[in-house]
Amino acid sequence: MNKPSNTDSAEQKITRTVSVAVIGAGTAGQNAFRQASKTRDDIVIINEGFWTTTCIQVGCMPSKLLIAAADRAHEANHSADFGVHATTQIDGKRVMERVREERSHFASYIKKQVESWPEDKKIDGRAYINQQGLIEVNNELIDAKKIIVATGSSTFIPDGWADKLGATLLTSDTVFELNDLPKSLAVVGAGAIGLELAQAFTRLGVEVTLFNRVKRVAGLKDDDINNKAIDCLSHELTMHLGSDIKDVGTRHTDTQDHPEQTAFINYEDSAGEARQWQGEYVLVATGRRNTIKQLGIENLGVELDDKNRPKNLSIKTGQIGDLNVYIVGDANAHIPLLHVASDEGYSAGNMICGNEKDAYIRPPALPFSIVFCSPQIVNVGMSLPEIQQDPELEYVIGRVSFDNQGRSRVMGVNCGLLHIYGCKKTDRILGASMIGPDAEYIGHILATAITNDLNIKDMLDTPFYHPTILEGLRTALRDVQHKMEIPYQYHDTQEDSF
Repeated sequence: MNKPSNTDSAEQKITRTVSVAVIGAGTAGQNAFRQASKTRDDIVIINEGFWTTTCIQVGCMPSKLLIAAADRAHEANHSADFGVHATTQIDGKRVMERVREERSHFASYIKKQVESWPEDKKIDGRAYINQQGLIEVNNELIDAKKIIVATGSSTFIPDGWADKLGATLLTSDTVFELNDLPKSLAVVGAGAIGLELAQAFTRLGVEVTLFNRVKRVAGLKDDDINNKAIDCLSHELTMHLGSDIKDVGTRHTDTQDHPEQTAFINYEDSAGEARQWQGEYVLVATGRRNTIKQLGIENLGVELDDKNRPKNLSIKTGQIGDLNVYIVGDANAHIPLLHVASDEGYSAGNMICGNEKDAYIRPPALPFSIVFCSPQIVNVGMSLPEIQQDPELEYVIGRVSFDNQGRSRVMGVNCGLLHIYGCKKTDRILGASMIGPDAEYIGHILATAITNDLNIKDMLDTPFYHPTILEGLRTALRDVQHKMEIPYQYHDTQEDSF
């Protein structure tokens, strides 16, 4: 690698020279290391902390394990309308114990894979790139021809909150270590993590209050879908949307001669009234941020913007301009999702092979996100604001409500709305946004259609079995076609209810 010159620094002794150094052993880093190892023997992977992944350790898997327990409890407690009456007893310690047990089970597969890698290619420690562009880690100084940065992200905590809240502060990195369910909990942030955990803890009997600075949930950009999401979720969630948190802290109280520490949040509600929340814990779910700035990445010639995102990033490979530097996964802050990190790591690992022409590069991932609250929230492809900002796009919105959709009503999950954004010039789907039952499956179908360039007629020629929730997708597609003024034999914009 071309190292920046620095005549003021003392000459340092290089302890190892390698073709490739991968920094970070999460989803992106592990994929990059595996692929690069197929063509390069002189390679190292450097990692600080756990050698599994964010998804397995503190993200996707433990949160879904908690949601699974919560859904069991919710169904048992809300079956009276079906003539089924039950009383549940929730064992909070067992709930949290199972989350960790199953998490360990999933992590064991990753650990076995990592253990199979040669020991001399794994370095456990914090890497720093010095002014000569060399990697300092432990007592080593490594000269790498190419560097793949996959250092992931860490939870974001507002300034001063950690000191003010102390032991009452939780994040998605620590919440799964609780030995028991708390009695009360404030969740700050109504993004994917905040929504999922707030609802899960609510369904498990915790008194939860959800705060968000804006009157939006899950980052939804379609106003109608956002409003419907708030309507559906507010049936069981206590939400203070549009609230402005002024201060946080703790106070000591004596309860039956036992001193306790209570957290508090001082805030203004959406009407501007000063209010206070008090409870056991504050779960901060205000997002995650990459940590590459502290890596010394600028010493490789990488420029960052004001949000620490690398400039000149290739979304296909993660390469930074013409530098021999690749930044992949959450580290590049492009689309912080596991499947994107996996593809970016795979592509970067392939790029370092000698014959770059034949390297297999996975195409950029289609924007596709799922929030596993109930009802689920899905966004696929272009968002409505993105479409509206492009004067060349002539679009229509196909719509279906799930409030009276047949199978949804049968199942008692009939709250939801789907918008499909169709392009009138091409008869193709530009994107979609949805809250509703089975949204994860509808989202996958729409993502497949966009990826494979299927037109609306192609979609409607596909069988839709009756009675299924997926019939709602057909109704929305028919509405798209009707608004495009394309004749169709079975045109019907009504909901598939019966």
